[in-house]
Parts: sequence; C-alpha cells; structure tokens
Amino acid sequence: PALRRLSRHLLAHYHKGTRPVRDWRTTTTVAIDLMVYAILSVDEKDQVLTTYIWYRQHWTDEFLKWDPARFDNLTQISLPVESIWVPDILINEFVDVGKSPHVPYVYVSHHGEVQNLKPIQVMTACSLDIYNFPFDVQNCSLTFTSWLHHIRDINLSLWRQPELVKFDQSIFMNQGEWELLYVLSHFQEFSVKSSDSYAEMKFYVVIRRRPLFYTVSLLLPSIFLMVMDIVGFYLPPHSGERVSFKITLLLGYSVFLIIVSDTLPATAVGTPLIGIYFVVCMALLVISLTETILIVCLVHKQDLQPHVPEWLKHLLLERATILLCIRNRNKFSQSRMQTLDTSGQVENNDSTAKPTPYVCEDPRECGAVGGTRPALAFAGRPERSAALQDVLRETTAIRQLLEKREEFRDLARDWLQVGYVLDVLLFRVYLAAVLAYSITLGTLWSVWRDA
Repeated sequence: PALRRLSRHLLAHYHKGTRPVRDWRTTTTVAIDLMVYAILSVDEKDQVLTTYIWYRQHWTDEFLKWDPARFDNLTQISLPVESIWVPDILINEFVDVGKSPHVPYVYVSHHGEVQNLKPIQVMTACSLDIYNFPFDVQNCSLTFTSWLHHIRDINLSLWRQPELVKFDQSIFMNQGEWELLYVLSHFQEFSVKSSDSYAEMKFYVVIRRRPLFYTVSLLLPSIFLMVMDIVGFYLPPHSGERVSFKITLLLGYSVFLIIVSDTLPATAVGTPLIGIYFVVCMALLVISLTETILIVCLVHKQDLQPHVPEWLKHLLLERATILLCIRNRNKFSQSRMQTLDTSGQVENNDSTAKPTPYVCEDPRECGAVGGTRPALAFAGRPERSAALQDVLRETTAIRQLLEKREEFRDLARDWLQVGYVLDVLLFRVYLAAVLAYSITLGTLWSVWRDA
C-alpha cells in the first residue's frame, strides 16, 4: 500500500537525533499557535494558573519530502512523533506537569512541512493581583522558547496574524468563573550574560473574574447589615434596645466574617480591597456602638450628676439645632429657660433656709409659725403645739422632696435634650462617613469592572 511504502521510504534512513537541514547554517523556523480552551483554576495563594490550551507547531523538515506521483498522489501522511525530530520548545513558566493527553502522531506534507497539534494542560506561575477582587483582571504570560538551541538554529514565528490570535474565542468554554478577554502575542530575543541570543514567543492570556457570585454572597449581606446599623439610629436613645440591637449587629457581622474568610483569596504579598472593606465596616459598627453607649450614658444621668454646663447648652441646644435644622429648637430654648428659672428658685429657697409661710386661719397659730410669740400662744396648749410643729416639719420635708425631685427631673430633661441633639449630630456625621466610603468603593469597583 502507498501509505506503508511512503512511511518505509521516509523513515528508512532518517536520523531523528540531528536537526533536519542539509546545510547546518540554515535556520529552522518554527511557527507556533495557541488557542485557549478553558481556564481550569486560579490559585491566588500559590500564584498558579491552570489552563487548557490547544497548541500547534509548524516547521519544515528537509528530509521528509517526496514526489506524490510515485506514491499514488499521496500528499500527506501521519508519522509517529517518536520517529522524527521535534523542536525542544518549552514554556518557561511551567511549574508542574499537567494531565495532558498524549498525541502520538504528527502530520507531514510532501513539501516537508510538519504539523504537530496537541492539547496541553498548562500549570504556570503567574503574578496574580487580587487587590481588585472580585472585579480583578489577571494577565498571565506563556513564554515559548527553545531550551537549548539559540536563534541561529531555531527561530520562532507566529502561525497566524496577531489580530486573529487576539480575539479568537471560538473554542473557549466560558461558563466558569473566569472569562477570556483576549490573547496578546509578542516576539522578542533575549540573551543570558552576553551569550548567544534565544528566540521566544510570549502569549499574554488576559482573563477577568465574573463578580456576580461574590457580589451576592459577600457584598450584599455586608451592605444589608450596614443599612440595619443606620436604621438602628432611629431607635429612641433613652431606651435600652438600641445598645442590644447594635451589639447583636456587631456579633452577627463577626460571624459573617468568619464564614466568608475561606472565600476571600489569600496571598502573602497583599490584601484585597474587599478585606479592607470588611475591616472598615467592622470599625464603623464599633464606632456606632460606642456612640450609642455615649448617648445612653448622657440621657441616663443619675441624681448625683452635676448640672449641664452652660457652654454645652449654648453649643448644642442653640447653635447645633440651627446647624442641624432641627425643627423644635425653640422648644429646647424654652425648656432651658424654664429649667433656669426653676433652678434659681431652688437656690433662693436653699439660701434663705426658711420654709414657705404656712397659711392658716387662727392668728395664734400663724404667730407660732412665724416665731413672734411662741411662748404665749402655746403656753396653755403644749400638746397641740407639738403636734403642729411635727406637721409643719413633715410638710416642709415633703415640699423640699418634691422640689428636689422636680430639680432632678429638670436636670434629666436637660441631659436628655443634650443627648438627643448630640445623637442627631453624631448620626449625621456617621451617615456622611458611610456614604463617602460607599461612594468611593462603588466608584473604584465600577471603574475596574468596566475597564
């Protein structure tokens, strides 16, 4: 048969140990091509990219030529790859041997053109930048070069045009986490310590992560918890529910970070921005809880606490209400005036150290209370005088207790008003900080996603 006769004819005196040229000064040009089939995995911790590619080589073997007329017009034959010479072209970034299928044959045409087509699972080292996670774009290179032969023996070229290689996604399986953007090709020469130059062909595989899964599982729960933290400011500060609510949110966010810690990529050289985002959100929750504790301490002042300083009243109840556009700031001012009047009356009563005049109908009793004629008024009635004195002491004590309690109420009302105004002020500052932080992150991630 023609195939058997041609195979015997080509391999009878063939020597696969030498480069297939008749003149040793002739350079063997190897044209290579690459098509990405799938992105299998991206290991951020070990900085390893695993891809599955279709790799093609093409060169001319001067000892594998024949006349088709002598072999039944046969122009192409497949030969065992172990029986002929193949160039020693390797990938510089190889870190491990992948599970690639073995293709035992190559195609040879009657002009001596050899085509070696094979699929390869490539595990290569790649400098992965995870700062923009989950909107990151990775650029990994595959460098093909002859490990031994310099450029005078083996030169490299591109099989197809660079534009065709760049946007060729005809065989790419794009249903995984990563999508292929394009493949860039670049030829260059390099030398080591002024020795002979070597030819190398670089293919830059540019891929982008699909962020939908991470947006739903990481960003949205964090955003929901931060929104609930902001809503928690609308709980009354004088009730104890706000503190427990904030503590529950902080505990829930801590559990959330423990759950998602395995999802975040980890490297020894950098931290993704989303990790910084989670830390800042945790810090904002702690600041919110601290602010709540401060307001609760203000609005729950005990009886032994001092009066609200005048400068604090002026600063918060007058200036801050105008700045914050609080509608009932007149109410704060009126309450403050009433408090000042009540405090003035109490101080006058304390300074005189006299009970309020007792109103009575009997002139003798009034004289006894006033202290003008105590001996004459009560000389004949010692029992009645002692009873009236006890009643007056008890009445005076009750009045002083009521006045003291009213003073404490006014003091608590002042601290409550200060706490409310300070709560509104700190809430707006906190809300402005959260909005500025959210807008900054949203802008950065939008730019990275659309880049």
